[in-house]
Parts: sequence; structure tokens; C-alpha cells
Amino acid sequence: MSQPYFGADYAALQSFDPEVADVLLGEVDRLRSGLQLIASENMSSPAVIAALGSTLTNKYAEGYPGRRYYGGCEVVDVAENLAIERCKSLLGADHANVQPHSGASANQAVYGAFMQPGDTILAMALPMGGHLTHGTKVSFSGKWFNAVHYGVDKNTEDIDYDEVERLAKEHKPKIICAGGSAIPRLIDFEFFRRVADEVGAILWVDAAHFIGLVAGQAIPSPVPHADVVTFTTHKVLRGPRSGALVCKEEHAKALDKAVFPMMQGGPQMHTIAAKAVNFKECASADYQAYAKQVIANAQQLATSLGEKGIRPTTGGTDTHLSLHDLQGVQVTGADAEKRADAAGIVLNKNAIPFDPQKPNVASGIRVGAPCVTTQGMGTEEMKVIADLIHRAITQGDGTAEHSVAQDVRAEVTDLVTRFPAYPEPTAG
Repeated sequence: MSQPYFGADYAALQSFDPEVADVLLGEVDRLRSGLQLIASENMSSPAVIAALGSTLTNKYAEGYPGRRYYGGCEVVDVAENLAIERCKSLLGADHANVQPHSGASANQAVYGAFMQPGDTILAMALPMGGHLTHGTKVSFSGKWFNAVHYGVDKNTEDIDYDEVERLAKEHKPKIICAGGSAIPRLIDFEFFRRVADEVGAILWVDAAHFIGLVAGQAIPSPVPHADVVTFTTHKVLRGPRSGALVCKEEHAKALDKAVFPMMQGGPQMHTIAAKAVNFKECASADYQAYAKQVIANAQQLATSLGEKGIRPTTGGTDTHLSLHDLQGVQVTGADAEKRADAAGIVLNKNAIPFDPQKPNVASGIRVGAPCVTTQGMGTEEMKVIADLIHRAITQGDGTAEHSVAQDVRAEVTDLVTRFPAYPEPTAG
């Protein structure tokens, strides 16, 4: 079997370490045999994977292009400069730093640049759709800083903008953060900018989930409004597992110093090269069409699940993901995740706003459209997927041997055979 996305030396790996080679093949088989609906995942291109598997992994390059602490960086400087310039062009930003190892690393740099231990941040509460690094007690952000959290309106289940403004004026935070991990609707960045200016706060947008939609010109950009925007490169953006940030020129020096040497040592040059490849991909007309299709697919999936009693919070979605309340079908999130997995459908349990269940049980599921859209599926396939999810989680029992799980898996197999992940190259 040809595996071009493993690089030229896959055969050598298979000969030397068949156990790890089997893991690589096993993951490809897993991707090919099921529906991948995790909102924070995607399938990087063979070109991105080729860059990741390159000899650039060998090079230590502490510092920045032209200002390294090691010799022999003239080649990797080219890769980083390409990534920086492509990122700035793609997002219309003054400055970009492509060295963060992850979204969490990029977020940590924001704290390092603008905060002192004990300073106050205003961010979205994790149970309402925020993120661990936005001041939760188990994270460094909640241990080192004073976090004040806003939530969602009980009626709309969208961000409670009145609460944001009230808390900002009351607490005068150093930073106001907009963004999270389970926000289906567009965020009013102009509102956040106005409030930040009124209280003298830095406006930070954590765009990890939706930056790929911004890059594809499918939703409004936070870049003109925010002091700093952090993001991951592996969700809708479809790049390597990593992070980056862009900012206004006035904050460039502080943020660069916060990334290195404050928070990180040597950058991963192979990953930075892969980001450069990814940013070039995202500047194409094909990617823009993809980004728009991701939203159309997510909206259709949300609507179709809602028609089957699996209610989308906020009434739907404007982005790549939707969050669904399972109380109407009397299934917990944990049970739904297990039953879907048994039928070849990968999604995740997720707390819903004002959830009566514990987080490890949850009353909801989060579903995303990036992977299936990468595979070429459209809105008609989303209707089919909604039916498969409904049957799996309301009629299955969580075992692969159950008749419903077997029936659903057979239909999943048919679907992913027609729209394969990492299709084999055709002869000729």
C-alpha cells in the first residue's frame, strides 16, 4: 500500500520498527474507517505532513531570524520568514510570531507580555464555552492570575454582552479575552474593543477554533479590533498541531519576548516550515471555498440534528461547530460519545450552558464539520450523518456488537468509502 504522506522513509521505518509503523498505519485506518466530527480536529495535507517529517527537526534555532543564538540557521531562517510573512498577509496583521508550540503556549505568552501575578483577566467561563487557559483554577492562568468570568444569556445561550460590560467596569481587568472552545455564534469584536477601551484593557481574542474561517474569508476577522490574536494551526486552518499569534505593531516586542525567552526555548523548525506551507494553502481560492463549505455543513448538521430532537444550543451555528442539548432524547453526553464511537462516529461529550450534569458526564455533545468537509462531503451528507448520530446514540447501547451499532457502522463505512480520508493516489 502506498503511503505518500508518511514520507520517503516509511519503508525504512516499517523495517526497523514495525510496532510504531503499525501505529501509523492504524491511525490512517482509524481515520478512513469512521466519521471524524471532533470540532478541534482536521486532516493536514500531504504537503504539510511532508514538511513535518523533514530534516528541519534537527536544527536548534533559539531566537528569531537573523538573531539566533546558534550558528547554521541560514536555511531555517528562510522557513520562519516565509511563515511570518504568509501569516501576516493571510490575516492582514502588523506582526506575527509563529514559534508557539501550541495554542496554550501562545496564550501563555499573552499573560507574560501584559500581566503580573495577581492581575485581573476577564474571560468566558469554561462551563459556558471558554477554555482552560482563560483563568480556570486547574490552569496556570487561574493559579497565577485573578480571573473574573462572564457567561451566556439564559434565553439566547449566546455571550451575555451586558454582563461583559458590567464586569469590565466593575473589575477593571488588565486583559479582556474573547473566544473559547464551544461558541457556535459569531463574536461581536467591535463591542469587545469598545469595552476594552473604556476600561483601559488589552483586548485579546483567542481565535483557536475559528481562525481558519477568518483565513478563508468566511467570517469577520478579529484582527482589526484586537491588540493580540492567538490561535492554533490544526483546527479549521488544517495545518500542523501548533500555535501562533498576530498583534498590533506596538505590542510586537513585548509578545516576542514573552514567547522567547520567557515561555519557550528552541522553536520547532520543522513545524514552522509546515505552518508556512499551510498558510500558503489557506491563501488559495480552493481553501476559501472549503471554509465556506465548512460553515454550510455545520449549519446543516445542526439543523438536521435539531429536527431529530437533539437541540442545538443558541438555535444553531455561524461557525464550524454546534453544541447540542441531549436532554430532549434523555441521553447523557458520556453515553452519547460511547454509543457513537461504537458505531464508527467520533464526537465528544460537552457541557452545555447551565448544565445539570458533571463535566465528565455532561448533557451535551459538540460536533464539528472540518474533517468531513476536507473529505469532500456536502450538505446532503450532513443530513445522512445527523440520522446516523441520532440512531446510534438513541438506540445503541455503547457496544460494537449491538445490532444498531453494526447497522450504523455499515452505513458509515459506505459514506467514508465514497469520501475517503487520505485517498490512495490513482495510477498514472
